[in-house]
Amino acid sequence: MKANKTILLALLGAGMLAAQPKIGVIEIFGAKKTPRDKIVKALGALDGDPLPSSKVESEGRIELVPGILRATIEAVCCEGGRAILYVGVEEKGSESRFEYNSQPSQELRIPEEIENEWMEFIGSLNVAVQSGKADEDLTQGHSLMADAGVRKSQIRFLEMAGRHLDLLRNVLRNSEDEQQRGIAAFVLQYGADKKQVAADLQHAMRDPDSTVRNNAMRGLAALAVFAQLNPQSELKISPTWFIEMLNSTHFTDRNKASLALMNLTEKRDQNTMQHMQDRAVPALMEMAQWKSLGHALPGFILLGRLVGWSEDEIHDKWKQGARQQLLQLARDLNKKK
Repeated sequence: MKANKTILLALLGAGMLAAQPKIGVIEIFGAKKTPRDKIVKALGALDGDPLPSSKVESEGRIELVPGILRATIEAVCCEGGRAILYVGVEEKGSESRFEYNSQPSQELRIPEEIENEWMEFIGSLNVAVQSGKADEDLTQGHSLMADAGVRKSQIRFLEMAGRHLDLLRNVLRNSEDEQQRGIAAFVLQYGADKKQVAADLQHAMRDPDSTVRNNAMRGLAALAVFAQLNPQSELKISPTWFIEMLNSTHFTDRNKASLALMNLTEKRDQNTMQHMQDRAVPALMEMAQWKSLGHALPGFILLGRLVGWSEDEIHDKWKQGARQQLLQLARDLNKKK
């Protein structure tokens, strides 16, 4: 039996596929030159319509729009009980693009006991999310959730990662099967050697499969929390690929990268902030305008730090709804590059 391909479904859209909601909001990002109406027309759906029946066909139609090189569609639950449809595009000649690793080609699999435990984990996670018990503790450098059923599997991952660490690392880097890589990316965070694990997961951030990238970033987010709480560990999580990922055509990439960068930029390291200013201001401006406040907040916070607002100012400006003020400051900042 093949494992459930994505943990994201459980975390963001547990009931979405069963309910098949209509579209509440269409968010288009990455389009600097291409008119929005041309992309929406190619999408073939409007606010209030059912979700597109074929993701692949819809993406293909958008990629036929003159000037569009790549398109990605992702549906996320929910805004006012309806789906948010995120449409990311990469235009031809774009200077801001996210580069992926080449497709691995070896026939490698994780141990059967890990695959079986993963299935138990996914089942328990779906139940926990639907019942509102998805709180997790990341302070030990890996996810431990409050729900007893989910936590039971995670405790087993600790033991399994210890026994199969080398194989998990090999599968993550070299298996041709994206589902195997995805499971390995998630379970690797439970390895004892956090420095070694961090290097593997940062490599996996550029995996050609979005689920692998998502699971790798979840693990790195936990490692970043651990590193902040335990400076004596000398564990360093580089912000480089998180910043580059803000230019991805995938909503999940941008969302997870922005959440990680909220932690990685707390101290406002000069090199990190300069890199983010050089590479990601337009992307953050798009994200800060998203209609879903929960999805827009990370972009707002990161932009607020870039323009020099204090944490208290960012909090107050968000409560005041000062997004347009921030966007103007960001435009001015972008002109200084």
